[in-house]
Formats: sequence, structure tokens, C-alpha cells
Amino acid sequence: MTDHYDALETRDPAQREAALFGRLPEMLRKAMAAPAYANLLRGTDPASITSREALAGLPVLRKSELPALHKAAPPFGGFVADRPGSFARLFTSPGPIFEPEGRQADPWRGARALFAAGFREGDVVLNTFSYHLTPGGFIFDASARALGCAVIPAGPGNTEQQFELIEAYRPVGYSGTPDFLKILLDAAATAGRDVSSIKRALVSGAAFPKSLQEEMKSRGVEAYQAFGTADLGLIAFETAAREGMTVNEDLILEIVKPGTGDPVAPGDVGEIVVTSLDPLHPWIRLALGDLTAALPGASRCGRTNMRIKGWMGRADQTTKVKGMFVRPEQIAEIGRRHPELGRLRLVVTRAGEADAMTLRAECASAADALQSEVAATLRAVTKLGGTVELVGTGSLPNDGKVIVDER
Repeated sequence: MTDHYDALETRDPAQREAALFGRLPEMLRKAMAAPAYANLLRGTDPASITSREALAGLPVLRKSELPALHKAAPPFGGFVADRPGSFARLFTSPGPIFEPEGRQADPWRGARALFAAGFREGDVVLNTFSYHLTPGGFIFDASARALGCAVIPAGPGNTEQQFELIEAYRPVGYSGTPDFLKILLDAAATAGRDVSSIKRALVSGAAFPKSLQEEMKSRGVEAYQAFGTADLGLIAFETAAREGMTVNEDLILEIVKPGTGDPVAPGDVGEIVVTSLDPLHPWIRLALGDLTAALPGASRCGRTNMRIKGWMGRADQTTKVKGMFVRPEQIAEIGRRHPELGRLRLVVTRAGEADAMTLRAECASAADALQSEVAATLRAVTKLGGTVELVGTGSLPNDGKVIVDER
């Protein structure tokens, strides 16, 4: 058993940098074949963009802008040159944002992350990410199969049926949110079901604090976390060194001052901007709205790519709850559906070891019926459950914040 997925992971950093920026001009040419990129990058000579300094001079494309862009020019906002039928699968994420899946092997680049978490060819993997419309389930499914694993496409929920699958197939690996892994282990202990075959996990989509990581380890599951998006797939992942997250190959990751495209000083916290070298659907300087900082030095695991501290909050107010993005536009939609409400503020916290959200809504006269109606609208709009607190008019701060992440 080798320690690394392939030799690319242990290249000299200068060799990797030269390879990435040697391929970038061709990716720019492919991107600019799409009308939206042709407009965004008008006047750019792809042949001249061969360094980080040159790349930093290009405009950023903010992920928060994609819903409006996709609505104006469906389905992909003009950022994809090929027709939708040329892809393998077509997805949607909250916003809505529309994402295509390429036909190549491991289109979401997740096999490396699974390998780093201890998954190997021949393993059986229980995949509990959703397969319904959003790409999460398929990201981890395709990545595991590219590694040579067999996948149980379980999706989330329905623990009783999950137990039947686990006891029959004896999966050694789990992929899904850390919250659902805890739910599964707790429910199995209560029901006396045998899930002891699960020894390792790759989790994403929700906070994974050290306390929960240690709890999983005490229960026999060595769990690692990965950072990714529905647009780009797996961006960075933990390794056995447990020193931040290693950036995936075939990506150029920049950390910029929030609201700008300017690189931060080494070690400073800033917004993640990613350029992908995917010829079917290149992303050029996609600003994710997530904050992180680079770690100095090389990882003890032997991988030589850039390392980041992991997710450190949001540069904008969009946040991720139980693996799903919740956007300010969605909170505004709740207000439009309930004009009797004043200011709204969604507060995201942790309850036990799970994400929780509370919508605080101003109104002149609180009523149980209104509270229930708003709760139903919250679920309908965000696809997530949460509690609603009706508060007096003028009691919420007038600071423009509609989503506050207190985790």
C-alpha cells in the first residue's frame, strides 16, 4: 500500500506551478469560447497569463452572482461553450445554480481525497450524500468508483434501511455529512444494530469540530474532512498529517482580500478563489465566498501542494447548513411571501453536534398561526427545517445582516 495516490502529489512545488501555468493559457482559450467568459475576459491575451501575478490581474467571478447570471442566460449563464447534452449529468443547487457533470473518469476530482482518508480499491463505501437533483451524492459516488470502490448509493435519512444495507454489505467506508454519521452511530447503538464494519469516513458539507472528530475516533471511525463545492468538486482535503487541508491537484487556489481580487499577504485570512483546469468546464477565478488562510511549510504526509487551514467562515452572508447553501436571496423571498413581517435574520448555530438554524422575524403582532406559516415557508424555500422566533418591530439591528453564522 502506497502513501500517496500518485507521483503528482509529491512533485517539487516549482514543478507543479510550472505545469499548472503551462496549461492555463489553453484553459483560458477554451473558457473564452463561451460568451460570458468572452465578455468577462475581453481584451485578455491567454498566452500572457502564465503566472500568479498575471492571473491576479484578471477579474473574479463571484459565486454569489451565479444565480442571477444563470437565470438571465439559462442554464449556465453563458459560461459553458458546449451544449447541455454533451455532459453526463445535469444538476441544480440552491440559488438556483445549474451544474453539469463531465463524462470523464472522476469528474469531480475526489479520488485523491478518499485515498488520503484511507479508502482503497475493493472497499465498500456507504455514500449518504443526496442523489436527488444536487450533485453531492454523485461527486462522492464517482470519486469512490474511480478509486475502485463499490458504492452503496444510500442517500441521507431512513436509518432503519441504512442498517439493513450496512449489515448486509459490511461497508468499511462512509461518505456523507458528519452530522448524519453521528445520527447513524447513535441510532445503531440505541437499536442494537451492528455498524462496526465502518472504520473510516470522509465527511463534508457541515462543521466538523475537533470534539466530534475525537468522538468518532472513540467509536472506531477514523474520519477526515474535505472541502468542496457543487461547481468544482473536491478542492482540498485532510491527510494523515492532520495539518490543515491539502489543495487538490489540477486546481489553482488563490486567497484574496474579501471583495477584491487582490492576493493577501502570506498567512493572512482571505477569500478562496479557484481556477480549474477542466477543459470541459473551466472556471476562471471563481470567488467562493469562503474564508481561509494558507499554512507555511510542507506537510508531514509528504504531499507538497499548498495547504490551507480549512473553512474559516464566509466572506459574504451565504452560509452552508447541513450541507446546503442558504443565501440572502432566500431570506428575502420569505419576506416577500410574508409582507406582514419586518426585518428578518437567520441565525445558524450548533445544537449538540448538528447544525441548527433559527429565523428571527419582526412583526407587529405575534401569532402561533403566523409562526407555523413562516416555518413552513422557511423549509419550502431553503429545503431545510428550522425554528422561527417572532420578535417585536424594531428589535433586530439595522445593520444589513440577514444571515449570521454563530458556529
